[in-house]
Amino acid sequence: MIKYIADSIEMPALDERKVNRWIKAVAADYGFTVGNINYIFCSDERELEVNRQFLGHDYYTDVITFDYSTASTLNGDIFISLDTVRSNAETVGCTFERELLRILIHGVLHLTGQGDKTPETKAQMTAKEERALQMF
Repeated sequence: MIKYIADSIEMPALDERKVNRWIKAVAADYGFTVGNINYIFCSDERELEVNRQFLGHDYYTDVITFDYSTASTLNGDIFISLDTVRSNAETVGCTFERELLRILIHGVLHLTGQGDKTPETKAQMTAKEERALQMF
């Protein structure tokens, strides 16, 4: 089950059925089924609070993924700062909706085991995001 939760922020407009089908298709492409994924949409300040409290990081970010997956089933909580998604969209010159889709799938790719901490894994993540966006 995929849930979308707004944490003290307005819920973004999403075609949840279409997005859910897409997420499940991307997960299947990596050999996984979707269990329970919670998307928590929040502000920059809430994202920073989560980053400090649970990861010990003192910086803003667009997405934080907590992975509770099993061998073949994706489960997790994915916190998304809509403030940062909006500013990222402006920076890269795309729509808010496209950037939100990219971040939604970025969290799913983390649940499949994809990292992004090195230049090489970051480039791989970007390529996988683009491939997934083409599936949408």
